[in-house]
Amino acid sequence: MSLTEPSQKKFIAIEGPIGVGKTTLARKLAEYYQAELLLEGADENPFLPRFYQDPKAGALPTQLYFLFQRARQLKELRQGDMFIPTYVSDFLMDKDRLFAQVTLDSDELSLYQQVYDNLTIDTPQPDLVIYLQAPVNVLLDRIRKRATPHEAIIQKEYLEKISDAYMEFFHYYQGSPLLIVNASGIDLVENQHDYQQLLERIQETNSGRHYFNPKPINI
Repeated sequence: MSLTEPSQKKFIAIEGPIGVGKTTLARKLAEYYQAELLLEGADENPFLPRFYQDPKAGALPTQLYFLFQRARQLKELRQGDMFIPTYVSDFLMDKDRLFAQVTLDSDELSLYQQVYDNLTIDTPQPDLVIYLQAPVNVLLDRIRKRATPHEAIIQKEYLEKISDAYMEFFHYYQGSPLLIVNASGIDLVENQHDYQQLLERIQETNSGRHYFNPKPINI
């Protein structure tokens, strides 16, 4: 399919651990598809800095804030402009519980689950989920380079837990067509070749589970 004729996907969700490039890709795809952009808004969460400083004390309010934020965004999507052809998000609602299971103790997780169940979230299923993967050392390097103050204290052990939880989650995921992308060597900002290859795979992926490793340019 030509890159000038985008495939008709109404809702594309991008997922993966911190530092893997979700928001960068979401912004580029939203521009390409002339789509409405839904961002996780981590910078808006007032509890996130204290979570990274003291995970045990900050986990529950951080998680509940994200839950309410994502539920509101998806409700607005359901009620959105019918003339907007596509939505692109840098989060998948199904993964909210993934973080809760990693960060909360048993009592907190039980409370979180009660809140989640009573929200009655009518979550639209994406036409495509893009799962970006990269080794933990690559994630740490990218996090350090972007120099967001509250992320500076993220520990390797925490990233390992999150990355492992993502791998397990998507190993069993069957909710939507899934494109698993090796993002360790992709430069979506400076390397147009990488981006065009990924676009082609996105447009070709309409069902099932697929994997994408970018091919180097032949010189």
